Amino acid sequence: MPSAPATLNIGIVAHVDAGKTSLTERLLFDAGAIDRLGSVDSGDTRTDSGRIERERGITVRTAVAPFRAGPVQINLIDTPGHTDFVAEVERALSVLDGAVLVLSAVEGVQAHTRSLTRVLREAGLPTVLFVNKADRRGARPDGVLADIRRLLYPHVLALNRVHGAGTPDAHTLPLALEDPAVASRAAEVLAERDEDLLTRLVEDLPLPDPLRLRGILARQVAHGSVCPVVFGSALTGRGTPELVDALTSLFPVNAPGPGTGEPHGTVFSIERSASGEKTAYLRLRSGRLAARESVLFERPDGDPHRGRVTHLEVVGARPGEGRTLEAGQIGRIRGLPGIRVGDRLGPAPSGSARAAFARPSLESLARPRRPGQGPRLHAALAALADQDPLIGVRTVPGRGVSVLLYGEVQKEVVAATLAEDFGVEAVFEPSSVVYTERPNGVGRAVQTFWEQPPDGFPATVGLRVEPGERDSGVVFRREVELGALLPSFDRALVETVHHTLEQGLYGWQVTDCVVVLTHSGFTPGTTARDFRCLTPMVLMRALLRAGTRVLAPVHAFVLEVPAHSLNRVLPRLTGLGGRVHDSVLDAHTWTLTGEMPTSAVHTFQSALPGLTGGRGLWLGRRSGSRPVTGTPPRRARTDGNPLNRQEYLIHLGRSGPGGHG
Repeated sequence: MPSAPATLNIGIVAHVDAGKTSLTERLLFDAGAIDRLGSVDSGDTRTDSGRIERERGITVRTAVAPFRAGPVQINLIDTPGHTDFVAEVERALSVLDGAVLVLSAVEGVQAHTRSLTRVLREAGLPTVLFVNKADRRGARPDGVLADIRRLLYPHVLALNRVHGAGTPDAHTLPLALEDPAVASRAAEVLAERDEDLLTRLVEDLPLPDPLRLRGILARQVAHGSVCPVVFGSALTGRGTPELVDALTSLFPVNAPGPGTGEPHGTVFSIERSASGEKTAYLRLRSGRLAARESVLFERPDGDPHRGRVTHLEVVGARPGEGRTLEAGQIGRIRGLPGIRVGDRLGPAPSGSARAAFARPSLESLARPRRPGQGPRLHAALAALADQDPLIGVRTVPGRGVSVLLYGEVQKEVVAATLAEDFGVEAVFEPSSVVYTERPNGVGRAVQTFWEQPPDGFPATVGLRVEPGERDSGVVFRREVELGALLPSFDRALVETVHHTLEQGLYGWQVTDCVVVLTHSGFTPGTTARDFRCLTPMVLMRALLRAGTRVLAPVHAFVLEVPAHSLNRVLPRLTGLGGRVHDSVLDAHTWTLTGEMPTSAVHTFQSALPGLTGGRGLWLGRRSGSRPVTGTPPRRARTDGNPLNRQEYLIHLGRSGPGGHG
């Protein structure tokens, strides 16, 4: 039986229209993984398989495409390029070994390119830059390389050069380290982080041999201190051999063979078949996994859940290579109906950080265009939320279904998906900003079963609410013994705590909150439903006593404007609630860093070209929140208002035996 190959999981990221999907097609075709080149314009690419992706020419969902390069299997993970799908990009980055950042040799460094660079750096991923479209009219390889040094990575090393740039005959030549001139330039770049090289250069000593020099380059690339640059064209295939060589020789690969210890991995994408069955993409970090095994998954916002893998397929496996998923590989697994993006296989390794994804900051209400399709619309949106848990879905009585989003393009894609895949035409209202709530202090509440009124629930629940650490979400703790409640009662209570805090005192989701179970009890007639019904009333009373503060989402920004336009930009910026934390004048350009309310970002971005003569550059991303001044905004409740017993009991009667509406 052939042994499994070494693997390398590489993400391809880029600004829209830089050519990353075309590059994916070229790499697959040149390696023999596909027998014909797909085209974004023709809508027949391998990774953009959905009709919506083909029609719009953009990547919406993360896709995995494997190919072999000698002894290494490279799993290409083609990610969305549009800013509305940045959460999809960030999820994919959490399972990668490295990345290819694609730029256009014509347009060069763009705003979203800089945003993606920051994300790659924060993730600590080795990165190679592929400057595409070297054969297009207007291509400027030297100018783009200078912009990369100035705006993206100060320490870069070109691995090839372009002849005939900007013409159909453009071709590339590798820059081999065996060439003394190339080796000297490489040594100058690498010497800043290598004392031996620096000494050799200063004292005019012989440089290391090419093999050793390449080893130094590989170490610095792995640490992210140097970024290789490859020029080429996905259309003609020029430069792609140099790119593949850079990936396999400069990036750390996952050696073949089973890992030791318990299996650990992360689910980073979900597909759903026409019958509704889920297929999860799992990147295994350690251990091994086979079909029919019982597995434990942890979820960032809930308790662990178990299941059994009924089907496992190793991505890119050839006949005879086995069906066991090994460390470093990506597998498609089925048989787990409750699995969601972000679920983690096995307990977290000691000292590991839990991935945190920026939550959507916009909300839109959707209603069916045709009467009577409300339940169908809700079911369709719930299915989409299973694929992307950050798309929160909730029914707003009398108004429609609320959907959380990152931007207007995403809303258009969701609407098209509902029509194409689910046969539901939806009308979306204009988007509004999503706020959050954070506890002000500590609040306690207890309801015992012997104090319950005649229409009460025979259970005891005592809870304490207190502020948590920033960006910690909701943390549940116990001051009673874990076995004090039956497992079904305990599970019902914990799940209900998380569900209830989706709507705080003002109707917004509560975050950075610790909930402590201080009292618990039950009688012979108690059911899990009693805990589901009683917990919201106790929890909301505790929250009321703690008090909450409403927070508005903000974007951190870097803004570059010509010096002469600053006096026009600043009043507009501050008038929209923007705050400047730092400003630097470089030649004739002001660089401002600060934050702005998310609600004002679109307005300011629309005004920026007029304020700067089209020369302003905005680079922003969701970055935390700040307290709202004045009267806090409210959002319509959908939980029957547990602080009003009569309203709440009526709501429970309508929502049925499950307890949640």
